[in-house]
Amino acid sequence: MAGKALLIVAVVSASVAGTAALLSADNRGSFLWSPGPVVTSAKPPKPTGRVENAAVKPTSDVKAPAASVLGVAFASAAEQYGQTVRYPPWSVPLTREQAEAYNGNHYEPVSLPLDGDGQFTVSLDKYRFTEGDTIVIAASLRGPQVFGDQLSATLEPADQRKTVASTQLQAEGEGYYEGTLAAEQDPGEYRLIVEASVDGRPVRHASSLTIEPFLGELNGLDSAYVSNNNLVLPLKFSPEHEGFYAFSAQLFNGSAPIAQLQAEKRLSTGNQTIEFRAHGTVLANRSISGQLQLRHIQIRQLPAKPGDRTHYGFGPEDGYRFSPPDLDDLTDTPAANPESEQRAALLRKLADKF
Repeated sequence: MAGKALLIVAVVSASVAGTAALLSADNRGSFLWSPGPVVTSAKPPKPTGRVENAAVKPTSDVKAPAASVLGVAFASAAEQYGQTVRYPPWSVPLTREQAEAYNGNHYEPVSLPLDGDGQFTVSLDKYRFTEGDTIVIAASLRGPQVFGDQLSATLEPADQRKTVASTQLQAEGEGYYEGTLAAEQDPGEYRLIVEASVDGRPVRHASSLTIEPFLGELNGLDSAYVSNNNLVLPLKFSPEHEGFYAFSAQLFNGSAPIAQLQAEKRLSTGNQTIEFRAHGTVLANRSISGQLQLRHIQIRQLPAKPGDRTHYGFGPEDGYRFSPPDLDDLTDTPAANPESEQRAALLRKLADKF
């Protein structure tokens, strides 16, 4: 958070100084990157046989920004910083656009352009697969070309040209093909190559995916309760291996996103409980109807030592539904964070000096 405060001050100072320079009376509107013609002297200077001092003496100094401008800028920065830090880092409000962006196991179909406005597209149901999963591959070919009756798909490690699995994609409709592969390889990053015959010539389409180890079993939610201005959601998890784990999830009410939640904990094997906490700042004064849902649960097993991979796991696609307890005691009181409060106070103090 210290970096955030310093960054805000630096940006504000640079913005104010830059604005002042642009508005300065000495700024004639001439910029080096102006698209207009460059005017040069018609007669070049005669060589003198000696090197002249290349330093150019400025005609006037750029005026410093007005004190009132700096004061307004610092006051604005203090207000923005205060709004940001009023939420604890493990419970922040969530917009619909952010909810879609945070969905960590989404595969975006990749399209390869073909001649004549044609298109070769490959889709997967997700980007990260767990060992033993079935990789469902869908491909489509569109355009005026002549396409073959089937496509081939091969899987190879991202750092090698070595086939570790292959299959054929069968035509399921005009220009649409489908097939499957088993994710039985060692955890790591892989490249999926789908090859089609287009006008009798091979065309290869490459996509990326990862295979992850099985991290453990999610066993649902215990009863939610309110404590210290938080709605506490106990998630039951049995890890396959001990280690340090980071969890994230999204809290919804119907189709409306409420908050992005995070929790970290060192776990041993066996039945464990991870507590997500939704702070009062994201729930108070909000109309809650019906059940709440915990969606897009993501598990990360963090590296035990430098150079190790971070392993990923995911909860059920539908998440978990639960009936919340009485939330009337939750308040929109900013989370207590003495360091953040001190930084906000410093920005306000700087604003008062101008």
